[in-house]
This record gives sequence, structure tokens and C-alpha cells, in this order.
Amino acid sequence: SPPLLRLFPGRLSAFPLFLLALLLGFASLLWLQLSCSGEEPSPGGQHRGAPRQPCPPPAPLQPPEEEPSWGPHRLALLVPFRERFEELLAFVPYMHRFLSKKRIRHHIFILNQVDHFRFNRASLINVGFLESGNDTDYIAMHDVDLLPLNEHLDYSFPEAGPFHVASPELHPLYHYKTYVGGILLLTKQHYELCNGMSNRFWGWGREDDEFYRRIKGAGLPVRRPSGITTGYETFQHLHDPAWRKRDQKRIAAQKQEQFKVDREGGLNNVRYRIESRTDLSVAGAPCTVLNIVLDCDTNETPWCTFG
Repeated sequence: SPPLLRLFPGRLSAFPLFLLALLLGFASLLWLQLSCSGEEPSPGGQHRGAPRQPCPPPAPLQPPEEEPSWGPHRLALLVPFRERFEELLAFVPYMHRFLSKKRIRHHIFILNQVDHFRFNRASLINVGFLESGNDTDYIAMHDVDLLPLNEHLDYSFPEAGPFHVASPELHPLYHYKTYVGGILLLTKQHYELCNGMSNRFWGWGREDDEFYRRIKGAGLPVRRPSGITTGYETFQHLHDPAWRKRDQKRIAAQKQEQFKVDREGGLNNVRYRIESRTDLSVAGAPCTVLNIVLDCDTNETPWCTFG
């Protein structure tokens, strides 16, 4: 029998079982306390090594649909993802609490790429958009390693045009004027007007620069936060490049393509299969994990493979 059961001789009655349950519960709480930081992410903090999971209080439930104080709009938080589970364990409860505190109805979608091609953030966002359902009317393209620390950041419905939450004036790493990566909000109507993102960007980087050109080509203004005084300490960036290398490989043909505007592809031609769809809870925070198998035409984009 397991070691814990040996604490109770003979057949277990109700009272010893109750004591065993208390013991297991205490052990679980002790493990949680020792395995997480016990603090909210600190402004500007950079982890050296594996990022530690914050210890969140219980995540609040979302309100009934008829609760008027939360407004009529619902956000689909689209999180491109592959093999970064320690960041995911911190991200989901943190963002659920952050958005719930701001009374923003939301649904978190983890877009998990499970094929053997190189990571394709843009295609995953296209898939998340198509699979997010009719009960959401705007999206956030949101990196899993970027946590907002300033409660004044606006995640509300971006009716006037794309709203770049992680603006160059605030992002801890990227400060050029045309940057629209990290966290970008769009109405679903505006995302369709841009035909989504290009599917030609395999590996890390450049897909958001191409999307900036799509936004401008669609005649949409890019708006950014104002009145935020926390500067480069507005977000916590969980990624440590020394601990997790980015796939920045560029073959010759890819180097020639990376600064071009893809005028044909996007939402209209993303090829994928949903391997599974799972609703789960992370520390009390609900999310949906989509296991996504992308397809690649190696004649069109031979750089989608690692070969």
C-alpha cells in the first residue's frame, strides 16, 4: 500500500480518511507555496532561468451575461503557443484576474502548434480568429510572455481602430515607431478588412511588421495608450533568451521575402486542422486549448521546415 496509508492500521474508517484528506490538502498548499514566487510580477523584472509562477489569489468568475456593468462586448484573447508551459501557468490566471478586475468579458484561447513545422505565430492567430466563435466581437493578439503591470492599460473594445497596448514607448524591448507586436487589439471587422495576417512567416519575427503594412493599406489608424507614466516598466517580460533560444534562422529565400507585403494570403488561405479542443482551468481561470496542426506548401515557403 502507499506510504501515507500505512499511517492508519487496519481498515480505514471515516475519521482516518478525513485526517488523510486534511494531510493531503495541507501538503498541496505547502507545495504550491514553495513552487511559486508568492508575489505579483514586479515592474521591469527579468527572470534569469526558468520564470517562476506567481501565486495568484482565486480567479474571479465572469459575470452573468445580463450584468450591464461589464458592457456588451466580449474579447477573444488569442495566445500563440508552443512548449512554454511555465509561462502559460503564470499567464492564464494573471490575465483572467486582470481582465475581470477591469470588467472585460473575455475568453482565453491558447493556440498550441503541435505539428513539426517551424513556429508560425501569424497563422496561429488566423486560426484562433476563425475558431473563436460568434460570441466574441474583438480580439487581442497577445504574447504569452508579456504581462501588463499597469491597471490603467486599456483592453476595451477598439471601435476607432487597432489599439496597440504594448506600444513602442512602453514595451521593454522593442521601441521602433512601426512596431505593433506584443499586444494588439482589433475588432473582428477590422481584422477581416486586413485579411488577417500573412501565413508566410515561419520562425520568429517580422510577421507583425508585415501586419502593420496591412493595417495602413486598409486605411486604419493605429492608436496607442496615453497617460501611462510607468514607461518600460509597464509590462513584465517573462522570456529569457539565454534560457530559451528563439528560432531566428533565415535561409536566403526567406531573407528576400521577409520585408515584402503578402498581398494574396491571410485569413483566406490559412491551412490547418484542429487536432483537439479542450476547455480547462488553470488555478481557477478558464481557458480553451486548441491543438493546431498547420499545413505548409514547401514549394511556396520551403523555410517552414528545419531541414
